[in-house]
Amino acid sequence: MSDFAGKRVVVTGAGRGIGLEIAKAFASQGAKVVLVSRNETSCGTAAKAINAEYSESASYHAMDVANYEEVQEAGKQIVETLGGIDILVNNAGVTRDGLLMRMKSEDWDAVLDTNLKGAFNMVKAFQRPLMKGNDPRIINISSVIGLIGNAGQANYAASKAGLIGFTKSIARELAGRKVTCNAIAPGFISTDMTDELPENVQEEIMKRIPLADFGSVSDIANIVTYLASDKARYITGQVIAVDGGMTM
Repeated sequence: MSDFAGKRVVVTGAGRGIGLEIAKAFASQGAKVVLVSRNETSCGTAAKAINAEYSESASYHAMDVANYEEVQEAGKQIVETLGGIDILVNNAGVTRDGLLMRMKSEDWDAVLDTNLKGAFNMVKAFQRPLMKGNDPRIINISSVIGLIGNAGQANYAASKAGLIGFTKSIARELAGRKVTCNAIAPGFISTDMTDELPENVQEEIMKRIPLADFGSVSDIANIVTYLASDKARYITGQVIAVDGGMTM
């Protein structure tokens, strides 16, 4: 398949889980993908695995998306290497859970800096090249927690809710240059992290999901590639919940 042949894609938080699946989905359809992660080892391993299946379609760049100067410099290098960029997927995210009463300020800062400021840093680094791109797209990975909140995750909820507001504002600002910007709000998705949850916790979560099942990383990747495709050319500023009905 070559739906994205010639497209240049950057995906953050791509060393594992949802980000890695998104990168694979683009590579499988002919795109040139740059995987971004703080962990050089996992990011490099992920890119190598993609290239083993889809010859020379992936490269990687280790950086901390929360670091403005680092991202701006890395952005220049990536654009120079790719010759531009067409699609940016802001997926990088962290958690530092705890009730607000006991939450440390550094836990708040760490989550907001990566999940929200990280998206700001990436858009700042790539917005001008995107304006020159081919059907340019920005896709931000938010969360249902940003829509409904969750006890013990005030920092995470704030960062993901902020990302939704950021998405809508950027969609308005860049619409004149034909850059679309949308957000995806995943529910509970089967990843290494959810697999580690105790069985009783998983059962309680399942009761809140009308479809009575966790989503898969491919469920998210499928929506990302749809929003990046020609089929979604007239969609911008939207938030799509992929949550088995949790937030309906």
